[in-house]
Amino acid sequence: MRVLVAPDKFAGTLTASEAAEAIVEGWTRQAPQDEVDAVPMADGGPGFLDVLHVSLGGRMLPVSVRGPFEAEVPAAVLLVGSTAYLESAQACGLHLTERRNPELATTYGVGELLLAAREAGATQIVVGLGGSGTNDGGAGMLAALGATADRPLDQGPVGLEGVSRVELPSGVLEGIELVAASDVDNPLTGIFGATRIFGGQKGFDDAEISRWDAVLESFGAATDRFIASGKGAGAAGGLGFGLLLLGAERQPGVQVVADAVRLGERAAAADLVITGEGSFDPQSSGGKAPAGVAAIAGQAARPCIVLAGQVAVGTREMRTLGVDAAYSLLDTVGEERALEEPGAALADLAARVARTWSR
Repeated sequence: MRVLVAPDKFAGTLTASEAAEAIVEGWTRQAPQDEVDAVPMADGGPGFLDVLHVSLGGRMLPVSVRGPFEAEVPAAVLLVGSTAYLESAQACGLHLTERRNPELATTYGVGELLLAAREAGATQIVVGLGGSGTNDGGAGMLAALGATADRPLDQGPVGLEGVSRVELPSGVLEGIELVAASDVDNPLTGIFGATRIFGGQKGFDDAEISRWDAVLESFGAATDRFIASGKGAGAAGGLGFGLLLLGAERQPGVQVVADAVRLGERAAAADLVITGEGSFDPQSSGGKAPAGVAAIAGQAARPCIVLAGQVAVGTREMRTLGVDAAYSLLDTVGEERALEEPGAALADLAARVARTWSR
């Protein structure tokens, strides 16, 4: 039997590569006769560059950029030919904000990454969106590129209160094709917007959500309300919106990675596809890696199963996503072991699942 193992990261415990290794170890322990092909995945969030670097090669160019709270942070540009890949979380990720003061956090460093990619000679720049700790609509990024306004653009959402006029940068990325690799489909504002859906994860109190959603609404109105309602504008706290303002084409992050690693071809050569992530929940349907992998498995008419830290998706929704079954680490080995020994626990789960699925 041929098995394709294509998980995303298990946030906080395992990288995508570590998760793939653990699943392969457990599966082959139970079914050593099976041929297993491992391909770590990403959806544009943390791990995006590492997964692409493994598959595409290229040069990883280290840079230092402004983090969400002024201090410089290390980041990188992956240059493959004339295409540069960026991971926005390196400049403004949740691991940098730790859910502190999201009203002050800026995406300025993402703009600096774009400039670094331009200086490296890129004619196409693909920006991975996801895992951000910011919620400034991409205002900081635009400021780094030369945008101006009647309110400071580089001081987080609090700086945008009262904004009514924004002058976008002109010509700074002329001749460069921009791609926003987005892990979510949400618009910038409203009931399904960046603040109301993801604000709590970034540290906003429930009582503040309406305030900061209104700030982004004003920012959108001062630039382009039509784009603000577009798919992916709410990605990464509105970074998607900022990139759309710059003329970026929006592509699902998981599709960008899938194309790079030839996932469709590899799925067609397999008898079973396995994917996974830390939490397989309703948000997984909004452009996350497991949903993307399941869709590609479906196109190849191959069954797809999910191994996850926890599973919060019902059978009916799983079927809608093209997932045949999902298995939870928490239900199988318990929370303590899942957190203390995530790799070994995931390997044990994979071995148990192999008893059912391996021929």
